[in-house]
Amino acid sequence: MAAWSERLAGVRGVLLDISGVLHDSGEGGGVPIPGSVEALARLKRSQLKVRFCTNESQKSRGDLVGLLRHMGFDISEGEVTAPAPATCLILKERGLRPHLLIHDGIRSEFAQIDTSNPNCVVIADAGESFSYQNMNKAFQVLMELDNPVLISLGKGRYYKETSGLMLDVGAYTKALEYACGIKAEVVGKPAPGYFQSALQEMGVESHEAIMIGDDIVGDVGGAQRCGMRALQVRTGKFRFYIYLTLTCVHGMRPSDEHHPEVKADGYVDNLAEAVDLLLKYAHQ
Repeated sequence: MAAWSERLAGVRGVLLDISGVLHDSGEGGGVPIPGSVEALARLKRSQLKVRFCTNESQKSRGDLVGLLRHMGFDISEGEVTAPAPATCLILKERGLRPHLLIHDGIRSEFAQIDTSNPNCVVIADAGESFSYQNMNKAFQVLMELDNPVLISLGKGRYYKETSGLMLDVGAYTKALEYACGIKAEVVGKPAPGYFQSALQEMGVESHEAIMIGDDIVGDVGGAQRCGMRALQVRTGKFRFYIYLTLTCVHGMRPSDEHHPEVKADGYVDNLAEAVDLLLKYAHQ
């Protein structure tokens, strides 16, 4: 692999995942990952542009920012690209009226959206609302439509909370895709349009940007397909993926650093190490 000076040269903008990079979510809002508050502060004092790119779909953008600010992070709502506001724009542009299978925490984001006589389904990380009854209602809405539209706020398989790994929206989206014989439209990582929107808001070209995340597929692979560079931190879900390799009943599964399809441009222990490297080698 090339030296860090080559891998990071020319970077002008940094996209940061939130969960697993800045903090681990969980009871009481979760906890900051050690060193991440200070690392973000150093990054924002630099000449590098910073934007947060998250698939969070249990909290509104305002609530998420409020939680992070309470933890000590320097972050504003206008710096965050999140899937719920982006989905609302799509619904309005296309005249779609959704049946919402979402968490109550983001229902306020859809307050101005017409949900009467649904002609599509929007699915997010609904948590405890992923009951059979609610999944079946979404299935029925889709099956009654001549041209069914399923919009998913992300495609993640799982994420990490302080209590352990949690099943993410991607698994439930796959169930509806299979049952209805359709393909979901993803708003969020790893969708190319989502990354492009974040880059446009930050004002940098893809070759000038780098993504830092804990998800080898959604963060790293998605960013690289858009022409960006990407670093993976060994926090969040990363280390748990390694633990899973020891318990897989079908044999050893490769760690994220040996993923069969995606390889990051670099692996770092945490955000603090990533910032150290960026401040030393980026924008050269």
